[in-house]
Amino acid sequence: MYWYKPSRIFIIFITIAGLQACRPGVDAASANFFDLKGFFEADSSRLTRLNPLVNKTAKHNGKTETKRVHIKNWGEELALFINSDINKPAWKSSYATVENDTIVHYKAIEPELKTREIVIKKLGKKIMSIGITNHTENFLYTNTEKLIYYPDSLYRINKTQQVRLIGKNVYVIEGRLAR
Repeated sequence: MYWYKPSRIFIIFITIAGLQACRPGVDAASANFFDLKGFFEADSSRLTRLNPLVNKTAKHNGKTETKRVHIKNWGEELALFINSDINKPAWKSSYATVENDTIVHYKAIEPELKTREIVIKKLGKKIMSIGITNHTENFLYTNTEKLIYYPDSLYRINKTQQVRLIGKNVYVIEGRLAR
Protein backbone atom coordinates (compact mmCIF):
# COMPACT_ATOMS: atom_id res chain seq x y z
CA MET A 1 0.00 0.00 0.00
CA TYR A 2 1.62 3.16 -1.25
CA TRP A 3 -0.51 5.60 0.64
CA TYR A 4 0.49 4.31 4.14
CA LYS A 5 3.81 5.50 5.56
CA PRO A 6 4.14 4.84 9.28
CA SER A 7 5.64 7.60 11.36
CA ARG A 8 8.88 7.10 13.27
CA ILE A 9 7.08 7.44 16.58
CA PHE A 10 4.68 4.65 15.59
CA ILE A 11 7.60 2.38 14.60
CA ILE A 12 9.41 3.09 17.88
CA PHE A 13 6.22 2.39 19.86
CA ILE A 14 5.64 -0.95 18.07
CA THR A 15 9.30 -1.95 18.60
CA ILE A 16 9.16 -1.19 22.33
CA ALA A 17 5.87 -3.03 22.70
CA GLY A 18 7.32 -6.03 20.85
CA LEU A 19 10.43 -6.09 23.04
CA GLN A 20 8.26 -5.86 26.14
CA ALA A 21 6.29 -8.93 25.01
CA CYS A 22 9.54 -10.92 24.54
CA ARG A 23 10.61 -10.34 28.12
CA PRO A 24 10.59 -13.55 30.17
CA GLY A 25 7.71 -13.71 32.60
CA VAL A 26 8.06 -13.93 36.35
CA ASP A 27 7.28 -17.38 37.71
CA ALA A 28 4.62 -16.18 40.12
CA ALA A 29 3.69 -19.69 41.23
CA SER A 30 7.16 -20.44 42.55
CA ALA A 31 6.74 -17.61 45.04
CA ASN A 32 3.65 -19.35 46.44
CA PHE A 33 4.81 -22.94 46.91
CA PHE A 34 7.71 -24.64 48.66
CA ASP A 35 10.59 -25.24 46.24
CA LEU A 36 10.38 -29.03 46.33
CA LYS A 37 12.59 -29.50 43.28
CA GLY A 38 15.27 -27.17 44.66
CA PHE A 39 15.15 -28.89 48.06
CA PHE A 40 15.64 -32.38 46.62
CA GLU A 41 18.30 -31.27 44.14
CA ALA A 42 20.27 -29.66 47.01
CA ASP A 43 19.79 -32.70 49.26
CA SER A 44 20.82 -35.01 46.39
CA SER A 45 24.07 -33.05 46.05
CA ARG A 46 24.62 -33.17 49.79
CA LEU A 47 24.04 -36.94 49.94
CA THR A 48 26.32 -37.48 46.95
CA ARG A 49 29.12 -35.63 48.79
CA LEU A 50 28.51 -37.60 52.02
CA ASN A 51 28.18 -40.94 50.18
CA PRO A 52 26.39 -42.70 53.07
CA LEU A 53 25.89 -46.45 53.24
CA VAL A 54 22.21 -47.24 52.62
CA ASN A 55 20.22 -50.30 53.65
CA LYS A 56 18.00 -50.50 50.58
CA THR A 57 14.99 -52.80 50.41
CA ALA A 58 13.02 -53.42 47.26
CA LYS A 59 9.70 -55.26 47.30
CA HIS A 60 7.68 -56.27 44.27
CA ASN A 61 4.38 -58.06 44.79
CA GLY A 62 5.55 -59.51 48.09
CA LYS A 63 9.06 -60.59 47.03
CA THR A 64 11.73 -58.76 49.01
CA GLU A 65 15.41 -58.08 48.43
CA THR A 66 17.67 -56.08 50.75
CA LYS A 67 21.20 -54.81 50.08
CA ARG A 68 23.69 -52.44 51.68
CA VAL A 69 24.76 -50.01 48.96
CA HIS A 70 26.27 -46.62 48.26
CA ILE A 71 23.89 -44.70 45.99
CA LYS A 72 25.86 -43.36 43.00
CA ASN A 73 23.21 -40.97 41.68
CA TRP A 74 20.96 -39.48 44.37
CA GLY A 75 19.19 -37.27 41.83
CA GLU A 76 18.06 -40.38 40.00
CA GLU A 77 17.24 -42.18 43.26
CA LEU A 78 14.99 -39.32 44.39
CA ALA A 79 13.59 -38.52 40.91
CA LEU A 80 9.97 -39.30 41.88
CA PHE A 81 10.24 -36.70 44.66
CA ILE A 82 11.84 -34.12 42.34
CA ASN A 83 9.22 -34.75 39.64
CA SER A 84 6.41 -34.07 42.14
CA ASP A 85 7.25 -30.36 42.13
CA ILE A 86 4.14 -28.19 41.77
CA ASN A 87 5.86 -24.88 40.99
CA LYS A 88 4.38 -24.27 37.56
CA PRO A 89 2.79 -20.93 36.63
CA ALA A 90 -0.28 -22.70 35.24
CA TRP A 91 -0.89 -24.35 38.63
CA LYS A 92 -0.77 -21.14 40.67
CA SER A 93 -4.42 -21.51 41.73
CA SER A 94 -4.63 -25.30 41.50
CA TYR A 95 -3.65 -26.15 45.09
CA ALA A 96 -5.21 -25.26 48.43
CA THR A 97 -2.52 -24.29 50.93
CA VAL A 98 -2.52 -24.58 54.71
CA GLU A 99 0.61 -23.37 56.47
CA ASN A 100 1.66 -22.73 60.05
CA ASP A 101 4.88 -22.90 62.11
CA THR A 102 5.18 -26.70 61.87
CA ILE A 103 3.44 -27.79 58.67
CA VAL A 104 2.94 -26.81 55.05
CA HIS A 105 0.13 -28.70 53.33
CA TYR A 106 -0.77 -28.48 49.64
CA LYS A 107 -3.84 -30.28 48.32
CA ALA A 108 -4.83 -30.39 44.66
CA ILE A 109 -8.10 -28.68 43.83
CA GLU A 110 -8.29 -30.04 40.28
CA PRO A 111 -8.77 -33.83 40.03
CA GLU A 112 -6.59 -34.28 36.93
CA LEU A 113 -3.37 -33.07 38.60
CA LYS A 114 -0.85 -35.87 39.19
CA THR A 115 0.50 -34.54 42.50
CA ARG A 116 -2.52 -34.75 44.76
CA GLU A 117 -0.99 -33.76 48.09
CA ILE A 118 2.27 -32.58 49.67
CA VAL A 119 2.75 -32.40 53.43
CA ILE A 120 5.95 -30.81 54.74
CA LYS A 121 6.65 -31.02 58.46
CA LYS A 122 9.22 -28.65 59.83
CA LEU A 123 10.85 -27.49 63.03
CA GLY A 124 11.70 -23.83 62.59
CA LYS A 125 13.32 -23.70 59.15
CA LYS A 126 14.51 -27.31 59.29
CA ILE A 127 12.55 -29.83 57.21
CA MET A 128 11.68 -32.86 59.34
CA SER A 129 9.72 -34.84 56.73
CA ILE A 130 8.05 -34.57 53.35
CA GLY A 131 5.10 -36.71 52.31
CA ILE A 132 3.77 -36.74 48.75
CA THR A 133 0.79 -38.47 47.16
CA ASN A 134 0.68 -38.79 43.36
CA HIS A 135 -2.15 -40.33 41.37
CA THR A 136 -2.58 -40.85 37.64
CA GLU A 137 -5.55 -42.54 36.04
CA ASN A 138 -6.57 -43.12 32.46
CA PHE A 139 -8.27 -45.75 30.31
CA LEU A 140 -5.25 -48.12 30.39
CA TYR A 141 -3.91 -47.83 33.93
CA THR A 142 -4.15 -46.40 37.42
CA ASN A 143 -0.97 -45.42 39.20
CA THR A 144 -0.70 -44.31 42.85
CA GLU A 145 2.52 -43.25 44.57
CA LYS A 146 3.02 -42.47 48.23
CA LEU A 147 6.42 -40.95 48.87
CA ILE A 148 7.94 -40.17 52.27
CA TYR A 149 11.28 -38.55 52.98
CA TYR A 150 13.04 -37.99 56.28
CA PRO A 151 16.29 -36.09 55.65
CA ASP A 152 19.34 -37.94 57.00
CA SER A 153 17.46 -41.15 57.79
CA LEU A 154 14.87 -42.62 55.37
CA TYR A 155 13.11 -42.42 52.05
CA ARG A 156 10.24 -44.66 51.03
CA ILE A 157 8.34 -45.10 47.80
CA ASN A 158 5.08 -47.08 47.78
CA LYS A 159 3.76 -47.51 44.26
CA THR A 160 0.65 -49.38 43.18
CA GLN A 161 -0.02 -49.83 39.49
CA GLN A 162 -3.17 -51.39 38.04
CA VAL A 163 -2.81 -52.06 34.31
CA ARG A 164 -5.77 -53.26 32.25
CA LEU A 165 -5.34 -56.81 30.99
CA ILE A 166 -2.07 -57.24 32.92
CA GLY A 167 -3.12 -56.80 36.53
CA LYS A 168 -1.82 -55.18 39.67
CA ASN A 169 1.77 -54.53 40.70
CA VAL A 170 2.83 -53.26 44.10
CA TYR A 171 6.31 -51.84 44.58
CA VAL A 172 7.99 -50.62 47.76
CA ILE A 173 11.46 -49.08 47.75
CA GLU A 174 12.90 -48.11 51.10
CA GLY A 175 16.31 -46.68 51.83
CA ARG A 176 17.57 -46.33 55.38
CA LEU A 177 20.79 -44.40 55.82
CA ALA A 178 23.17 -46.44 57.96
CA ARG A 179 24.38 -44.78 61.11
